Amino acid sequence: MLPSEAMIWPMIAHVALVFVLYILLSRRRVAAVRAGRATVAQFRENLQEPQDSLFVHNSLKNQFELPVFFHVVCLALYMTSGDNPVVIGLAWFFVLSRCVHAFIHVTSNRIRYRRLVFMAGAGALGCMWIWLALWLALN
Repeated sequence: MLPSEAMIWPMIAHVALVFVLYILLSRRRVAAVRAGRATVAQFRENLQEPQDSLFVHNSLKNQFELPVFFHVVCLALYMTSGDNPVVIGLAWFFVLSRCVHAFIHVTSNRIRYRRLVFMAGAGALGCMWIWLALWLALN
């Protein structure tokens, strides 16, 4: 089986999410400074960030935790020709879960819902890693 560029598109979509969060973080920080709820100096060490921008900041940090394993497995599957429609579907599901997780994080920030979405995405990612291990073991 030849690798498919379809494995790369979910990675590009996740990177787009990260940039959207950076833009949102910048907008919320500027708004907090303009509203007098924060000073520019507060953002040097992020010790006292207003809640609305803190939620975005935390969501952005989350995009460099579990998703690191996502990008690695996607590249490994692509390089070993282990990608297939099912695993590409799992990759898209993971990205969708990260988008929903980020949306919850920057809006209501309800842990009850965030956790469910996180676990669903983590499960999909786990399946991708299991498939990679099987693919390498059997080929």
